[in-house]
Amino acid sequence: MKIAYLDCFSGISGDMFLGALVDAGVPIEALQSAVASLELEARLDLRRVNRSGIDSAKVDVLTTEGELAEIAHAAAPAVAHEHTHEHSHDAGHADHDHSHGHEHSHSHEQAHAHGRSLSAIQGIIRGSSLPAEVQRIALRAFELLGYAEAKIHNVPVESIHFHEVGAVDAIADIVGVAAGCHWLATEWGVERWICSPLNVGGGHVHCAHGTFPVPAPATLELLRDLPVYASGVKKELVTPTGAALLRALDVTSSNFPAMRMSATGYGAGSRDIPGKPNVLRLVVGEATSTDSQQRYELQTQARIGIIETTIDDATPELLSYVADKLIASGASDVYRTPIQMKKGRAAVQLTVLCSPSKSELLREIVFRETTTLGLRYREEHKFVLLRRFDSVTTQWGEIQIKIGTMESGEAVNYAPEFEDCRKAAETHNIPLKQVMQAAMAAYFAKDGRA
Repeated sequence: MKIAYLDCFSGISGDMFLGALVDAGVPIEALQSAVASLELEARLDLRRVNRSGIDSAKVDVLTTEGELAEIAHAAAPAVAHEHTHEHSHDAGHADHDHSHGHEHSHSHEQAHAHGRSLSAIQGIIRGSSLPAEVQRIALRAFELLGYAEAKIHNVPVESIHFHEVGAVDAIADIVGVAAGCHWLATEWGVERWICSPLNVGGGHVHCAHGTFPVPAPATLELLRDLPVYASGVKKELVTPTGAALLRALDVTSSNFPAMRMSATGYGAGSRDIPGKPNVLRLVVGEATSTDSQQRYELQTQARIGIIETTIDDATPELLSYVADKLIASGASDVYRTPIQMKKGRAAVQLTVLCSPSKSELLREIVFRETTTLGLRYREEHKFVLLRRFDSVTTQWGEIQIKIGTMESGEAVNYAPEFEDCRKAAETHNIPLKQVMQAAMAAYFAKDGRA
């Protein structure tokens, strides 16, 4: 399985992510074409820079007139026009939603004039010719930013207006990254994104509400459940855009994974940090393990999205069709529970389990395909066993065995892969249960438990 690993030893921001993608091999033209499809007055420009001895790619957003795009002070989207954030010029990254020490002719007031609501930004992205997956990643990133800020300020997300974060340059950053990730998936077959523990930096940021410690509130909300640390650098190293993009890609976190590397890229931040390269490293390769016969998946903890609705006016056939469509569109599971609603009406509760990154698409399918007028959505922790695969040989061919292990390495669950067993049963015209029993017997004999 192809994986992409983001080594965030100096944090992550939108412009660093763009640079790392290009340096790893994503054509800059693919990113430029995506930004051009938005029909905004912006384009991406690539240059080479040196960060503490590391030659790196630096991608800037330029206006069509050739000026550097407005590099804003805000840490996060603002509520209406009352929650504007003006960040310290001491911070480390010049991400376009999180810029520091910039040189330009645009005034801070002009930046506010570019404020956009979440629905306005969604309209720009959905109205473009971008592939559906690029749109999904970009929309998810902005949605995450909006909901994080809404939670911080305890207001509805509809009240959130993106000022600097919603300006042309920040939209270009997020869409460019989404396009680059889509290119890696379609051209190189990257299936999973993993990030290292995140170096968030330290110090303080100065906002309209006062001085806040790093990470900024919205960033901290977005990084929930991901491992973070501070190396002692008094700079802001993880920006809200960087954090939102990680979440939109549904990353898992680990130390450097076992892989057969095929490409490496370095994306530069805008400032040098004394004694530390201010770069984001991207490594692409084929996942491996110490045992070439086994492959390991997942982590012990992840986030899962839960979509629920109650329906009392749909046929079982319709709901079965909808469940199949949801599974085909990326839902982890779909189940229906008989319930009784008010006035004794018999109904069904439809529950969809999914990756948070797929929640918007699946919510749209529920609305489009069922008779419901509303639904509920929440995210929860999901604890899973580490999974590895082994293979055994039976008289009807090779069967994969899925093994669930605790973090200690203790194997506690075993199951033969259903599709392998079904294929063998159908090919040899024997009972499915006979193949499954033989596969488990072969595994335990191989494991010394027979």
